[in-house]
Amino acid sequence: MTGETLRVLSASRTDAGVHAKENIVCFHTASKLPLGTIVRALNFYLPDDIAVEAIYKVDEEFDIRRKAVSREYEYRIWNGRERSAFHRNFSFHVPVYLNCGLMDETSQALIGEHDFSSFTTAEDCELKKTVKRIDRAGIEKEGDLIKFRIIGNSFLRHQVRNTVGALICLGQGKFNKREFVELIEKREPGLAGPRAPAAGLSLIRINYPIPFGT
Repeated sequence: MTGETLRVLSASRTDAGVHAKENIVCFHTASKLPLGTIVRALNFYLPDDIAVEAIYKVDEEFDIRRKAVSREYEYRIWNGRERSAFHRNFSFHVPVYLNCGLMDETSQALIGEHDFSSFTTAEDCELKKTVKRIDRAGIEKEGDLIKFRIIGNSFLRHQVRNTVGALICLGQGKFNKREFVELIEKREPGLAGPRAPAAGLSLIRINYPIPFGT
């Protein structure tokens, strides 16, 4: 690998400040080193907040982005009256009570194939296809920690964070379930939100038809 310039392609891009529990990247190398040695070499040079867990060989024509069948995100909300020192870097503190049952029930309206123009900006609508497929969406509550999990084929820029912002407003009683559904139906760029902070969002997993290593 010495002296090589690597062109790294990522299966998913995230906003600044968003975490990734698991992301997949692809690069070409002429190195003959064992894969385990390459893993250790990369981790030696990478910053402390990035770590390579494994490397696999793929075919030359493998498309890291288009071959992915779905992407999973999780947004964490700390819904305690007081802030949490433990969760502060990986959640959004909302001290006002949230109706999690209503948020979970309403989030089911996201499932299926929809035009999510309302959940992104006009600029992004011009650049990308706004029809996306959502396979799963839902809310789980563990004490004061609320987890919103969403799985889809792909996502628009800020789509998940704007979705969470709208769900928080719903949970606070600022609008009702029907009004949330209308956000989807109106297809007006920038309508959903306000955008939840990046720190609460994590890319959990990227799924392929055949998992790596099998």
